[in-house]
Amino acid sequence: MASKTYNGADISIEFDMKRCIHARNCFLKLPKVFDPSQRPWVQPDNAPAEEIAAMVRTCPSGALKFSMKTGASEAPPKINRIAVLENGPLALAGDLEGDTRLTLCRCGLSKNKPYCDYSHVEGAFKATGEPAAKSPAETEAQGGSITLTPVPDGPLKVAGNVELTTGTGRKIAKLDGAFLCRCGASKNKPFCDGSHKAAGFSDS
Repeated sequence: MASKTYNGADISIEFDMKRCIHARNCFLKLPKVFDPSQRPWVQPDNAPAEEIAAMVRTCPSGALKFSMKTGASEAPPKINRIAVLENGPLALAGDLEGDTRLTLCRCGLSKNKPYCDYSHVEGAFKATGEPAAKSPAETEAQGGSITLTPVPDGPLKVAGNVELTTGTGRKIAKLDGAFLCRCGASKNKPFCDGSHKAAGFSDS
């Protein structure tokens, strides 16, 4: 399914179904605008544009984006962050080559790799969201653009300044690049340790 845009008088909302993890964040926070029981399910004129924009900025997967009729759009945060979620995916917020938010699979089970599709729930994936702080060589720099490259049948390569945190925000490491596990088998999560080879991880 291609992304779809819902136009209002003051704001346009773009929805990309393939990225949605059905966290229901939009409905729970702003049901008068985002209600799957109505058609169309997005009603951009049912709330002030700034209120809608504030909600869209909290969409964890980046499935929702907005643009104001004034020309304003979402700006990336000053610090790039990757949060390791309990028994779940990697939640990214930063300057991501045209994106600002993504939720990426780290259990290896998603049918929509590299994006999370909540297969970790069905697969009963277990991995802490509070891993111990690491002590690799840290960078003092922060911010700037980052690139994300899924290595074929391997980890997620992150290039650029990024702060890796637990799901509750505690710092794990501040890095200028990393290889993060996305097969679910690493014994050094969230980092890759080469276990994808023995696990026969495949990402076609």
